[in-house]
Amino acid sequence: MSITATELKSNLGKYLMLSATEDIFITKNGKVIAKLSNPFQDRVDIAKSLFGIIPDTLTLEEAQEEKRNQI
Repeated sequence: MSITATELKSNLGKYLMLSATEDIFITKNGKVIAKLSNPFQDRVDIAKSLFGIIPDTLTLEEAQEEKRNQI
């Protein structure tokens, strides 16, 4: 999302909340001057990518045994 610096000043709270889920590019005179983003987004993306990797039918003990066998 791209907004002007004036828009950011007028609605800072709104854009702080939105920055938790998407990057906000701030422009001044038509040029991007800053980016407002979630500092933990990389961690969130990594965690989301892990969901669904381990089948629901696999028990914790089976997963641990499989891990030991890979070493």
